[in-house]
Amino acid sequence: MTDPIADYLTRIRNAYRAGKKVVEIPSSKLKVAITDILLEQGYILTYKIVEGTPYNTIKIALKYHPQTKVPAIKGIDRISKPGLRKYSDVKSLPRVLNGLGIAILTTSKGVITDKKAKELGVGGEVICYVY
Repeated sequence: MTDPIADYLTRIRNAYRAGKKVVEIPSSKLKVAITDILLEQGYILTYKIVEGTPYNTIKIALKYHPQTKVPAIKGIDRISKPGLRKYSDVKSLPRVLNGLGIAILTTSKGVITDKKAKELGVGGEVICYVY
């Protein structure tokens, strides 16, 4: 697999479209960091890392509106790809849906959101947009 982050985002997107409550994804440090951000921002209910023999997996409990059953994540797009990396400095950090969504970045301070990057004054590689 050439792009495990794109696979991670696609599994979440497909699980929401299929109406699943839980999705299992192969684990890595970057995927766990992205999942932490999704949990902090309220896009998922919870997650758990399950130890396995060939590899660990992340079990993510997806979040839906209680009455209307509308998914919490309307869209999740991969921005920086292995063939074309997208970097952004502090001044030109993207605004997703005029501030209603988030951009997830990898920086020298770790994997953080665009708002946190502006507070810290660091730029980095834009991994994805979540809205």
